[in-house]
Amino acid sequence: MKKIILVTALSAAMLFAADSTQFSMSEADKAMYEEMLENNPADIFVEEGGDFLEEQVGGEKAVADFLGVSEDALPAYISGFPRYIEKLEMVAGIDQVLQALQAEKGKKPYKLKSKEMFAMSAYVKSLANEEKITIDVEANEHMKAAYKLGNKVYHEERGGRGLGCISCHSKATIGLALRTQILPNLGDPKVTAGGTWPAYRMTKSSLRTLQRRFQGCMNNALMAKLPIGAKEMVALEVYVTNLAKGNEIAIPGLKR
Repeated sequence: MKKIILVTALSAAMLFAADSTQFSMSEADKAMYEEMLENNPADIFVEEGGDFLEEQVGGEKAVADFLGVSEDALPAYISGFPRYIEKLEMVAGIDQVLQALQAEKGKKPYKLKSKEMFAMSAYVKSLANEEKITIDVEANEHMKAAYKLGNKVYHEERGGRGLGCISCHSKATIGLALRTQILPNLGDPKVTAGGTWPAYRMTKSSLRTLQRRFQGCMNNALMAKLPIGAKEMVALEVYVTNLAKGNEIAIPGLKR
C-alpha cells in the first residue's frame, strides 16, 4: 500500500492510496446509505424548516419580497447564493438573510448555529432543488472581494497541524483516505459542496450546513474555528460553492 506524505504535521501513516479495501464501507453501511438516499432522515427537518419559515416571517412570499424578486423567480435567485445583498450591504448566506428578515418581522432571530436556523435555511435552499448552481463571483466588486478572500482562506495553512483546506482537497489528494474517509473533489456533481448542503451527516445523526462542516474540519485540523457567518466563513463558502458551479442543487444532501 502506497503511503502519501503531505507537507504538514500529519503523520504519513494516516494517509493511504484510496484503492485500499480497508477504507470501504461495510456491506451493512452501504445498504444503510442506499436506504437513506431514498429516505433521507433530514427530510423531516427540512419540512420542519418550512413550518418555521411560515411561523417566523410568513413563508416564501416574505423571503421573495425581502430579496426583491417574485415568488416564481425565487428558486433561481436562491441558486446564486451566497451573493451580495444590497439591503444588508454585504455578501451573505441564506441564513443571514433569514436572520435579517426575522428581525424585520419583529422576531428574535435564530442563532446561525441553531438547529432551527439549519432547518429553516435548508427549507429555503430546497426551493432551488433541480436548479443549477449559478453563483457569480464576477457579479460586482463585493463578490470579487469575497471570492478573493475565500481563496486565501482555502489555501492558507494555519493551526496546530499547519493545514489548509487545500491540504485535503488538492488534485494530489483527491481520492485518498484520511482518517478512514475518502477525500472528495469538491466540484464533483456527487459531492457538489455548494449544492448538497445543508445535509444529513450520518456520523453526527443531524442536519448540518456547509459552514458548520467547515468548523468540523477546522476543529480536526487544530485550527481556531471561524464563527458561522463571519466574513471569512462566508467568503470560504463563496469560494467552495464556485467550485461546484453548474452542478444541480439537491437539498438535503446525505453525507457520511
